[in-house]
Amino acid sequence: MKILLVEDDKGIARFVKQGLFEKSFSVDLAVNGEEGLQSALQKNYDLIVLDVMLPKMDGIEVLKRIRGLKIETPVIFLTAKDSENDIVLGLNSGADDYLVKPFSFNELLARVHALLRRGKMVSPSSNLQVANLILELDGHRVFRGNTKIELTPKEYALLEFFMRHVGQIITRTMISDKIWGYHFDTSTNVVDVHVSHLRNKVDKDFQPKLLHTVKGVGYVLEDRG
Repeated sequence: MKILLVEDDKGIARFVKQGLFEKSFSVDLAVNGEEGLQSALQKNYDLIVLDVMLPKMDGIEVLKRIRGLKIETPVIFLTAKDSENDIVLGLNSGADDYLVKPFSFNELLARVHALLRRGKMVSPSSNLQVANLILELDGHRVFRGNTKIELTPKEYALLEFFMRHVGQIITRTMISDKIWGYHFDTSTNVVDVHVSHLRNKVDKDFQPKLLHTVKGVGYVLEDRG
């Protein structure tokens, strides 16, 4: 499980990161809001632990931008503010939970596990569907309406990734992490080539167009009709 920790307090960051690491989580640390936002956009995390009071960009603004791009990664706010208005503002901005400083690591760990379990409670369907594009998980078959589409294993994995994140902007780094499982030279066009081949198969001869390029960022699969 990969967690993004966005925290500028060195002491808190050190003990939270070490504690999560000892519980077998992979943790990336960002020390300001801008860095945290960049990390959230570039990688696919299972959960984000986000401080509210951050340099360069506060946690509320970071989360608003993340949610504005339809990234639904669970978020736990860490905040020194405990007034009802502050808590409501955080939750209304898209936070899934919050902890008021100071807090115990065991309490944070319990919240982390609760949010990760919540995500697993959704029963997986045997099909994924967007408009008339259907991906059959059991048979590994893809249809556009009644037309069967032949995909390579990589193209199938790429399409499944897009269809599990409908409406979410998927960056090239997120694709490389998920589909290839490693970081590659971003100057290469391997991701763009695979997305282009996939688009030709699932979009070129069909309506509505579903796979869209977000210039300078990545791609998004959604029905804009």
